[in-house]
Amino acid sequence: MAIDAAELGRVIEIHQRMVFSIALRLTGDYGLAEEVAQDVFLDFFRSAEKLTGKEHARFWLRRVAVYRATDALRHRSRQPEAAAEEWVQDEHDIALGQSGGAQVSSGVSAKIEELLLAIPEPLRVVVVLRYQEDMVPGEIAELLGQPVATVKSHLQRGLQLLRKKAAVTMKEYIR
Repeated sequence: MAIDAAELGRVIEIHQRMVFSIALRLTGDYGLAEEVAQDVFLDFFRSAEKLTGKEHARFWLRRVAVYRATDALRHRSRQPEAAAEEWVQDEHDIALGQSGGAQVSSGVSAKIEELLLAIPEPLRVVVVLRYQEDMVPGEIAELLGQPVATVKSHLQRGLQLLRKKAAVTMKEYIR
């Protein structure tokens, strides 16, 4: 798939939300997610001639976004973190489309984001790909290079962990 600057622009326009959203859900950091998305599209530009079509490109972008985000998390865990939590939270709210108003749905959404970031990375990756990207376990297994049984196990364990954590931390939202 030969690609020029105009075609790269179209690919970025079509897939930027998907790539950024995967990176944001996996890293939980707006700035880091932006860096990951930029790196993914730079890699895409370098590797575009190896891709055979639009579906292959979409698959490739998802896969690289997952791997780049997990690499960024591992790298960040080895680095001391600067304290800019207020700014990060404001940027995170903007990225998720949340307004400053105290709405129940945005409160729930923020809690779910926190819970998602609290589960182990392998489980979080599978949950995000399943429920954000609407991928079936077979597609996730292919994307991650794992057996389908492993993906299903990670999905089941991830959801169980989220339910347990939600039962403890989201009592005010449970009827």
